[in-house]
Amino acid sequence: MKRPPTLVPGDLIFITAPAKAIEIEYIEHAISLFKDQGFRVEVGNYCVGKFGYFSGTDNERTQDLQQAIDKEEVKAIFCARGGYGSIRILDSINWAAIVRNPKWLIGYSDIGIFHHRLLKLGIQSIHGTMPLNFKKNSPEALQSVFDAVKGKKLSTTYPSNTANRKGEAKGILVGGNLSIIYSLLATKDCFDFRNTVLFIEDLSEQLYHLDRMIFTLKKAGVFDLINGLIVGGMTDMKDTSDTIGLSVNEIILQHLKYVKIPVAFDFPCGHIFDNRAMIIGAEVIFSVSDKTVNLSYQ
Repeated sequence: MKRPPTLVPGDLIFITAPAKAIEIEYIEHAISLFKDQGFRVEVGNYCVGKFGYFSGTDNERTQDLQQAIDKEEVKAIFCARGGYGSIRILDSINWAAIVRNPKWLIGYSDIGIFHHRLLKLGIQSIHGTMPLNFKKNSPEALQSVFDAVKGKKLSTTYPSNTANRKGEAKGILVGGNLSIIYSLLATKDCFDFRNTVLFIEDLSEQLYHLDRMIFTLKKAGVFDLINGLIVGGMTDMKDTSDTIGLSVNEIILQHLKYVKIPVAFDFPCGHIFDNRAMIIGAEVIFSVSDKTVNLSYQ
């Protein structure tokens, strides 16, 4: 698995919006933050455009991301926000330049579409915070994404949840937004789940839909292949008037009844204030005890 080169002061960061439209104030804040870190910044021509829901037409958004990939001087691509739209341009992108000269692609939520493709191409990428969220993120979330691109070794430790399942696992870290993972099952971009540590997070889903997605992962044999499961933020989950009668943790655990792997809930990643960077494609050690959960990178 190829790890893109470490960023150093003076390197060029490219900001693009491959999905939903974003207001210029978020981009201006991100530019200031990147410059404070010693980086140069370039913004895609259509990054703050507007075409209905999207930042531009499919062709315009493709042009911006393609420019970021093809421009050799660019060392990291920050996606401005998620929403929806990445899938519409995924197969229009020529990934050859990033295969020859890997560079970091950073984002989460809908941007998970690109993480899947990059993993298939053998390139690590970063599930991490984006300019839309910079103003509201925890200092730890922001620091983690800069540490990741600067090549600093990441490690996350936090207090254990009583619902967790103890144990230790090693493997390649894969994951992201559960709805995206679910949508790509049985496609050519589906993760190879063998010998991996899987992390999932999601936003504003009905509990019965969460149950459906977890059921599908189980039916697809995912839980028989992974070495460990990390559950990040399951934010603003909803229930129907006739309640499903199960919590998020209970829904997930019932599908893991006969699977002996470590499981941790409430990991600091996802659509939450403390959204720590996760390096997809990296080798990790994941351990769960009565007192703490730890994820460290090899």
